[in-house]
Formats: sequence, C-alpha cells, structure tokens
Amino acid sequence: MADVYPYLSYIGDPSHIHLDYALFQPTATAVTDGDHSYTNLFDAMVDTLVSAMEALGYPNIPIVIAESGWPSAGADVATIENAQTYNNNLIKHVLSNAGTPKRPGMSIDTYVFALFNEDLKQGDETEKHFGLFYPNNKQPVYSVNFSP
Repeated sequence: MADVYPYLSYIGDPSHIHLDYALFQPTATAVTDGDHSYTNLFDAMVDTLVSAMEALGYPNIPIVIAESGWPSAGADVATIENAQTYNNNLIKHVLSNAGTPKRPGMSIDTYVFALFNEDLKQGDETEKHFGLFYPNNKQPVYSVNFSP
C-alpha cells in the first residue's frame, strides 16, 4: 500500500512538472523512462514504486494506492477546478484498467482521499480541503463521476 499524491510532487517542483501532467491531462509532452512513456504523473509515481519493489525482489507484488487526491482550496493550484479535474481523471483512469506503462492492463486498486473536508485539521491549509464533501452540510464540494 502506498499514498500517491501528484499534487505534492507538483508543488515541490512546479518548474519541472507541468500542471497538465499532474492532472491527467496529457499534452504532447510525455516523460520517457527507458522503454516506458508516461502521459501522467500518477502512473510515473506508481511505476517508481513498482520498480523499487522489483529491486527488492518482489516483482509481482500487487500495488494498492491507499490515498490519492487533490486539494480544492488553500493554495494557488489547490482549486475546486483542479481537484475536480484530478479526481475525475483519476477515477476514469483506474476504472479503465489500463494499468501503467510497466504494468499495462492491470488494475490499480485506488482510494480517493478524502470523503469529507477536515475543517479542524492542523497544518497546511490545503490539508483541510482534500474532501469530496463539506463536513457541515454534507453537500459535494464538486461533482465526481464514479462511472467508467
């Protein structure tokens, strides 16, 4: 199990990571690593984990993504539009069973973080805004499509 947050990678190096790449919005620019070409940061991060497990002698271990999401407020790229784009594209991607370049056609069990915003959470302001719903009125922060 692993947490995969392209948002955190993006904000850590926005001069080298394109926002579209982090949001599953493929552009003409793909990242190539050996024989594998990546059109989104999520797959690149998952395959980094796969490569690490292979190096440790576990080439066929199933990978489960315990958390992935994008905040909807609290910073310049933490917007409702970007959170909706990321989460809808994430869901579409994992439901397609396309897999990753290292593991094509294999499903990736993935859990969206989080169900509710956490208004009382300490730390960075973005940490309060990963939820799909507002905690006080249970209304959606934005629409999410859970269909393939």
